[in-house]
This record gives sequence, structure tokens and C-alpha cells, in this order.
Amino acid sequence: MVNNIMEFLAHWGITALSLWVAGLIFHGISFSNKQSLFVSALLLGFANAVIRPVVILLTIPLTLITFGFFLLVINALMMLLVSSVVPGFKVSGFWTAFFASIFIAVLSFFVGLFIFQAGDNPIVLPTHKGVYI
Repeated sequence: MVNNIMEFLAHWGITALSLWVAGLIFHGISFSNKQSLFVSALLLGFANAVIRPVVILLTIPLTLITFGFFLLVINALMMLLVSSVVPGFKVSGFWTAFFASIFIAVLSFFVGLFIFQAGDNPIVLPTHKGVYI
């Protein structure tokens, strides 16, 4: 239970850090205070965990036609959705959200590599190479 809470807080912190760095790099992203940064990080994680899979499921044909590039548009839409809900979080437009969401995903991935060790890999590989009868 404690590990789940610590992992949740770590992911939330990584998302908040990535949003903060994106706000420094992209002039179209701004936060009015720390509270809006942490709330937007929390809601962005919620949107990516709950809303994004539903949108991906509904847009499978478009995603297949564009060879998966429409997923980048979905990421940008999730960021715009969160900016419309959180009062102190502003994103100037679609293209800012588009490129910032790519930056946030890449930065979160690399920061997550340093925090979560390779031994914590959730993918379990089978060790037995035989046929069970």
C-alpha cells in the first residue's frame, strides 16, 4: 500500500516537474502559482489515465490512417482540456500544446528512467522454456 502511494506521488512529481520545465521553455504555457501547477499535473495524469484511452478507442480508424500520429493530437487535446479546467494554467493554443505535450512525454520518460530502476520493470518475462502438460 505504501509503495503504491509512493509510486503515485513520484509520478505526480515527475509530471509536475515536466510541466514546470515546459512552462519555462514554451512561452505559451504559464502557471499563476504552485497550486495551479500541482493541480494541473494531477488532472493531466487523471485525463491521461481515464479520458485518453476512451478517446483513443473512439479514434482508432483515424489513428490507423495516420500511422499513429493522431495520438500526438490526442495528447495535445488532453493538455488543452486540463488548461480549460484549471483556473491558473494557461496554454496559448493548439500548436503550443502539441509541441509541449511531446516535450513533456519525452522528459517524463527520461526522468522516470532515473527514478524507477530497471529492476522495477512491470513486464514479467517467463523463465521456463518448456511445454506444460
